[in-house]
Amino acid sequence: MTIKSIKNIPDEEILCSGTPACAGCGGLLALRHCLKALGNKTVIVNAAGCFTLLSVYPFTPFANSWLYTAMACAPAGAQGIRDALDILIRKGRLNAQEDVKVVVLTGDGVAYDIGLASTSGAIHRNLDFYYICSDNEAYGNTGFQWSGATPFASKTATTATGCANPTGSQLAKKDLFEIWRSHKPPYLATISPSHPVDLINKFQKAEQFKGPKLFINLSPCPPGWAVDASSSVKFAKLAIDTGIWPLKEAIHGDLRHTFIPGRLKPVEEYLREQGRFAHLFRPVRQEAALQKIQEMVDRYWKEVREKEPPPSGANKQ
Repeated sequence: MTIKSIKNIPDEEILCSGTPACAGCGGLLALRHCLKALGNKTVIVNAAGCFTLLSVYPFTPFANSWLYTAMACAPAGAQGIRDALDILIRKGRLNAQEDVKVVVLTGDGVAYDIGLASTSGAIHRNLDFYYICSDNEAYGNTGFQWSGATPFASKTATTATGCANPTGSQLAKKDLFEIWRSHKPPYLATISPSHPVDLINKFQKAEQFKGPKLFINLSPCPPGWAVDASSSVKFAKLAIDTGIWPLKEAIHGDLRHTFIPGRLKPVEEYLREQGRFAHLFRPVRQEAALQKIQEMVDRYWKEVREKEPPPSGANKQ
């Protein structure tokens, strides 16, 4: 059922306190709500990354099951679990009411790069699983290095700025949403820790579909983005208000945006306070790079507004 207010978010906590994640981790903030929507009858298959530190034997913050895999093969692990559950249910050795949801949990390095091949195969096989990507736009757990999710002009450990390269990353971010959408899976969506009502409703909508279901969460990373740990939700919301991170979903390939900003804030409001973009403003303001980012955002939303009227009530959060 669709919820209309944060008052309607489930009370049960599947992800408990006491994790070793960084303070203010935007991925952890969103994951807490994801698991509330999914419930405790789930098994998480985690590809190596920041979230691998969440469940370290013998301690775990989860009220559900957990399986760790290497970076490239989490969907293959999910396939094995899903097949085993289906066989046990078919043979009568497991009651259908004891079935669990299979959830792959990754970072953007796995989702956009290292694990993309096995993920594509799982989508092609129509594996019934949830895929949650915590996108902090770099390889966060190994020093914040460039990944396929790193946006244009971001500074990372491997796209350092200086005289030879004043701008940082020269490449635009991959469009993982469209890569998945080309496979025509039953459901895929972008989510944000700043919009928990939108997040919960998307998971509840996805539950009606059997097959691959993707959720990409923009995950502010205080150490990597060089921002204060208390400001993660602020930057997550600014990403939406400036149009840099669109909230959208696609059902069997049919796209719609669940939030269309009435008037976009300038992208500078999102970029200026992040250390990874500080070089765009100091010591010399890089007008060309800032203009390029703004033009990319404006072009995207111009196309959206030409195709989609604002959905009724979708802009209320």
